[in-house]
Amino acid sequence: MQRGATLFHGSIVALVTPMTEAGAVDHDAYARLIEWQIGQGSSGLVPVGTTGESATLSHEEHRRCIGLAVEVAQKRVPVIAGTGSNSTREAIELTNYARQAGADAALVVTPYYNKPTQDGLFLHYTAIADAVDIPILIYNIPSRSVVEMSVATMARLARHPNIVGVKDATANLARPVQTRLACGPDFCLLSGEDATAVAFLASGGAGCISVTANIAPRLCADMHAAWQRGDVATAIAVQEKLTPLHEALFAETNPVPAKFGTSLLGFGGFHCRLPLAPPTEPTRAALRHAMHALGLV
Repeated sequence: MQRGATLFHGSIVALVTPMTEAGAVDHDAYARLIEWQIGQGSSGLVPVGTTGESATLSHEEHRRCIGLAVEVAQKRVPVIAGTGSNSTREAIELTNYARQAGADAALVVTPYYNKPTQDGLFLHYTAIADAVDIPILIYNIPSRSVVEMSVATMARLARHPNIVGVKDATANLARPVQTRLACGPDFCLLSGEDATAVAFLASGGAGCISVTANIAPRLCADMHAAWQRGDVATAIAVQEKLTPLHEALFAETNPVPAKFGTSLLGFGGFHCRLPLAPPTEPTRAALRHAMHALGLV
């Protein structure tokens, strides 16, 4: 199996899940969004992660979103399916479905609510990796899951051939350097924080699993392309240009602003499922302003 560093790089979009006003998944808008993302240069797709509202999707909806992403992508870009759970058994079932559906990898979040120890995290990921032969990316996001995987635990897991990298949403820019030293150069380091994406690349990262790419995929892709060809000045300039959009997209709980942004682009409604509330008027105004400044609307 190829290691993550050779598989995943650049601007990888953490897809929103478009919904109708009645709250049903809008499969047509979802397929159009995916096609647009590929055309705009996104180098990978992440269905049903945090941004995809996986916490409030049924298992049937979750599986359908993974399958549709695979169908539409047609191997033009990799599909990294969100398959995490606070139940190891459920995470194995979802990860196995992703493999059967043809996903290229699974993104597995650290278990939330039950607060496992570091040994519990090690056993959780090892059980999934032993059960399903698919590349697995650890999703380390302590702001959501409360627990944070230590670098030492990640280094233990990196020895497993199916565990190929991490989506690091700690916003700690010491972590990519520490992780590379502990896990080796083939362990794929992907940022989970749009605002620090270039700094993460400078610390050894391969790319970013991006919320902002839902709204500005071409600019996000251009930023990563500039970095990859060694044009640091252009990458920094694009990052600065995107900063007001990053700020607007995280003015409220993700994906509330992102769903409003994709609705302005014609990809379904702005509705999220409860308990997420609709965006406030100040957030809507800030997002419209940021998108207008970039020529997106």
